[in-house]
Amino acid sequence: MQNIYDLEIFSGIEKDIVDEILKSSKIERFSFGEYVILQGDESNGKGYIIKSGEVLVEINNQEIKKLSTGEIFGEIALLNEEQRVASIKVISENAEFLILSQDDLIEMVNNGSELINKNIMQRLEENLKNNY
Repeated sequence: MQNIYDLEIFSGIEKDIVDEILKSSKIERFSFGEYVILQGDESNGKGYIIKSGEVLVEINNQEIKKLSTGEIFGEIALLNEEQRVASIKVISENAEFLILSQDDLIEMVNNGSELINKNIMQRLEENLKNNY
C-alpha cells in the first residue's frame, strides 16, 4: 500500500493527528464478488480507504470505474448520513479496507485539522467532474 500519509484525504494534516485516527480506525476484509456497500443503503457515517485489492463502482447496475489500493470511496458519508449513491463490489481475490468514521473526522477537526474537510470537499468535486 502507498504510504498512508501520502493519501489525498490526509494531505497537509500533521502526522500525529493521522496516527491518532489510524489507531481508532477499524479494518474490514471482503472476498471476490462481495459488496462492501450497496446503492441506497444507509451510510452509517463510514468512508473507506482501500488498503489492498480492487473494487468496482456501480451505479444503477452500470459499471462506472475501478478503484484500487490507496484510493478512497464512501467519503460523502463522512460529511452526512445520506443513502449510498453507488454500490462497491470487490473484483480482486480479496480486499482490505481502512474504515474512517464521522467520529474520526470530528476528532480531526477538533484537533485543529480542518484541512480534512477541505480535502474531502476537493475529492467530491473531482468525483462530480469525472462522473458527470
